[in-house]
Amino acid sequence: MIIISKDIRSYIINNFKNDKRETLRNAIEGSIEEQDEITLPGMGVFLEIIWKDSSKEFQDEMLDIIMNRLKEEKKN
Repeated sequence: MIIISKDIRSYIINNFKNDKRETLRNAIEGSIEEQDEITLPGMGVFLEIIWKDSSKEFQDEMLDIIMNRLKEEKKN
């Protein structure tokens, strides 16, 4: 488990807070495509933001997606 410190959270939020939607999309898609582990803390901060601002129903939907994907990965 990666633990993200407040300093890293603040850095990531400040680094992206004034960017346009397309810049954020490119950062997310680029980190997924490159599978660069250096970007994992940033992705964790993005997930934390989404999670905190999501309804329980959306959180459950995200959990279902994650659980299904993890099950698929086990098969491979």
